[in-house]
Amino acid sequence: MAIPMRKSSIAVLLLVILGNIGLWAWWNRPVAERSWAGAVAGVGYTPFHPDKSPTRGDKGSPESIEKDIAVLDGNVKGIRIYSTTDGSEHTVPIARRYGIPVTVGAWVQGKPEIDEPEIAGLIKVTRANSNVRRVLVGNEAILRADITVPQAIEYIRRIKKKVNVPVSTAEPWHVWLQHPELVEAADFMAVHLLPYWEGVPVDQAVDYAMFRYNELRAKYPNKHIVISEIGWPADGPWRRGAEATQVNQAKFIRNFLNIAAQNKLDYFIMEAFDQPWKREIEGSAGTSWGLWDANRAPKFPMVGEVLEIRNWPMMCGVSIAMAFLPLVFFLRRRNDLRIGGKIFYGAMIQAVASVLVFTFTAAANQGLAVSTEIAWGVLIFCQLVLLAVMLIDGLELTEVVWQERFRRKFHPCSAAPEPTAPKVSIHVPCYNEPPHMVIQTLDALARLDYPNFEVLLLDNNTKDPEVWKPVEQYCRQLGSKFRFFHLDNWPGYKAGALNFGLQQTAPDAEFVAVIDSDYQVHPDWLKATIPHFARPEVGFVQSPQDYRDWNRDLFQRMTNWEYAGFFHIGMIQRNERNAIIQHGTMTIIRKSAMDAVGHWGEWCITEDAELGLRLFEAGYEAVYMPESYGKGLVPDSFAAYKTQRFRWAYGAVQILKKHWRELLPGAKKLTTGQKYHFITGWLPWFADAAHLIFGMAGVVWSIGLLAFPKYFEFPPNAFMIPTLSVFAFKVAASLWLYEARVRCGFWDKVGAAVAGMALTHTVGRAVWQGLFTSGRPFVRTPKCENQPAFMQALLMAREEIGLMLGLWVAALAVVLVFGHENRDAFMWSGLLVVQSLPYLAALITSLINAFPEMRFGRPGSSTVVEAAD
Repeated sequence: MAIPMRKSSIAVLLLVILGNIGLWAWWNRPVAERSWAGAVAGVGYTPFHPDKSPTRGDKGSPESIEKDIAVLDGNVKGIRIYSTTDGSEHTVPIARRYGIPVTVGAWVQGKPEIDEPEIAGLIKVTRANSNVRRVLVGNEAILRADITVPQAIEYIRRIKKKVNVPVSTAEPWHVWLQHPELVEAADFMAVHLLPYWEGVPVDQAVDYAMFRYNELRAKYPNKHIVISEIGWPADGPWRRGAEATQVNQAKFIRNFLNIAAQNKLDYFIMEAFDQPWKREIEGSAGTSWGLWDANRAPKFPMVGEVLEIRNWPMMCGVSIAMAFLPLVFFLRRRNDLRIGGKIFYGAMIQAVASVLVFTFTAAANQGLAVSTEIAWGVLIFCQLVLLAVMLIDGLELTEVVWQERFRRKFHPCSAAPEPTAPKVSIHVPCYNEPPHMVIQTLDALARLDYPNFEVLLLDNNTKDPEVWKPVEQYCRQLGSKFRFFHLDNWPGYKAGALNFGLQQTAPDAEFVAVIDSDYQVHPDWLKATIPHFARPEVGFVQSPQDYRDWNRDLFQRMTNWEYAGFFHIGMIQRNERNAIIQHGTMTIIRKSAMDAVGHWGEWCITEDAELGLRLFEAGYEAVYMPESYGKGLVPDSFAAYKTQRFRWAYGAVQILKKHWRELLPGAKKLTTGQKYHFITGWLPWFADAAHLIFGMAGVVWSIGLLAFPKYFEFPPNAFMIPTLSVFAFKVAASLWLYEARVRCGFWDKVGAAVAGMALTHTVGRAVWQGLFTSGRPFVRTPKCENQPAFMQALLMAREEIGLMLGLWVAALAVVLVFGHENRDAFMWSGLLVVQSLPYLAALITSLINAFPEMRFGRPGSSTVVEAAD
């Protein structure tokens, strides 16, 4: 049955759409610039359409040139071409039919096999066409050091003897200033004035160009000056103060045209049409100097207001269409959210759609090089992953902050249990644990306020009798409810020991409970939870993991609050869709359900989560109570903390590899909500795996920028800005979630964030190993270990330190080499530094672990966690 939309949801939908339109309009608000109503005196012309490139041997065809000249006719008074061997030579006779004069160029490189055909072609086309008014032998050939000044002079003198029009070469202003002998040999000076490449801000650029022009005129008053290239790109990197935008291009061109008319300048605008192929030699800036785009459409009007993105209404419309169905789906189904949450998450959906439209449009406008297409494809995929993670985090934040009511909220039972209460078999697996710690666990179990239970202590493969014998003896002292089993050379790790325990479980036990050997349970644990099994569909009841004795150690305090985030935020939200993760302590399972779905999976090192998923697949429900009924010990060392998280992440990948079919759309065993949480709950771990690749790729790309700048350029801001924004959002969302659900001080929130971030590399490595391997052994998380020495702390984070230093060195090198002229260098370096933060967090956490005397917050304060209301 269709769910109707409330009036408030319709209002939110309209508000989000109007807000999106408003933002697009504000970002692309019209800019008033000085108008130009006349024709352009001259433009540079290269006859290549978007699918052609001279670097791969393509040539301009007469048919395409004919179409281009028809576009230029009436808009320009003259054309400059650069070569006579790449098809450009067809321009001259075609332009003659339209009455357009041409300045012909020969592209020379100081190589006879290239130069001689070019010069011969220049002479031939000049003699054959009366509309050739000037010729240029070479274009920045001296600047590139392809030829020397004497060679250029020799070429000029040689061509003068063959043609009856003025002859020169085209070079930037400073080459002419430095070489009077070149000026003397040439009939005129063909000067390039391109303030963008010199990093001049656009507001000063026309004045700067005129200053250089007047400088040449003052030094050579008797020599005619042709501004053979002048212009501004619509796209490209920042160069000191020069910003390449569509508005800035229009501003520069229109202002210059007015100045040129006032001063009767002889000039060629660089250039007629955008040339995507130039990305291969000049980067993104080289592609976008045209007055018309690559599809031969005008990029901006010469009269009236200018828009940065002229087709923004269409892009805005596409973004609205892309977001419409997800918005309607969200608003119709989430009537349990307050209106603030609907607006917040609706705006997120619309923002993601707008970013994707902008990104795909930018990608579609790029060059045709295969390397460029591959790079953009990878970047778009990465952005999709980042935005998906952001939407997942945003939904969790929305539900936590703005959810009006909880559909599945369970309270502890306070009534005294009946003497005939069902029997519970409590299994306590341990391996090589300190005897005094296990004895404390047994004492807590002995104090349970529940009439009918047994305890099975399952010592799994502990070799030293001095470790397990005292525990065995203590179990005898506690009476018949406590049984001790020592398993020697037992297979299956923890799962194998638990399966042995099932074989020894009392026949009349209806429920099996599991706690870790360091947990001290509350006397009310069973009394408060067993009544929830009154409903036969309940397969297991879970209480959160909680911890003790962490308050006076900064490292343990950080890890405690990091754990609290999952158990008091994530698990509560998962419980709303009956999709919690079963964790192998403080869990109680209906024994008949275990018998129905199979026992603990010995193939998986996260056997608890895997069993919980099988119970869901069998149709059972789970009950999650956020109240704490038992406290264990946090890991003593950063190495142990990493080992534990590696096991969880590696095991999660193994579970996905085995159960992925049940997570697909259309699979029947799991509900949509369960599929959502089991996919999205582990997706951030895959994002950590991607982060590992991104970090290494960032270093490699930086090396490419430094060593091979011709082939590598900075990623566009269309990717760098959203990436930095997603990181900022994740940090803000994490602090906001903790503020809403976990009652701890601000610095405890920061410490939890640092501890969680410190595990990024460990999780990423676990995911990659989990994807390509299987069967890693179960590694216990050691407790009560001595604090590591300083050098051990550095060794525990040695991989992270190496990656961090690599990113820092790359960021510093990029700033030193490019920072003086390209502002994008700072953006890229900032991105590398952000990439390094998880590795820095690992180093900080490891060093904190090495100094147990450090304090954090108010020592002695107790753990206070707010449950869901």
